[in-house]
Amino acid sequence: MSGIAALGESHRVEGFALAGALVLVAADAHAVRDAWARLPDDVEVVVLTPAAASALEAVVQARPLRVVLPA
Repeated sequence: MSGIAALGESHRVEGFALAGALVLVAADAHAVRDAWARLPDDVEVVVLTPAAASALEAVVQARPLRVVLPA
């Protein structure tokens, strides 16, 4: 079964836990990249805050699919 994760600042991603998403709170770019590297293999979609997306600009991967929240 594939999963969904939400990655970024706590106030922007914590609500995704109510929908069953894996929530990864990351307050800065280093924490975002660390959390990204530790994503479980079954995660297919990651919802990113704009700050988290910026921190991952240099990370080029086709999977998992990235979805960026509006600012």
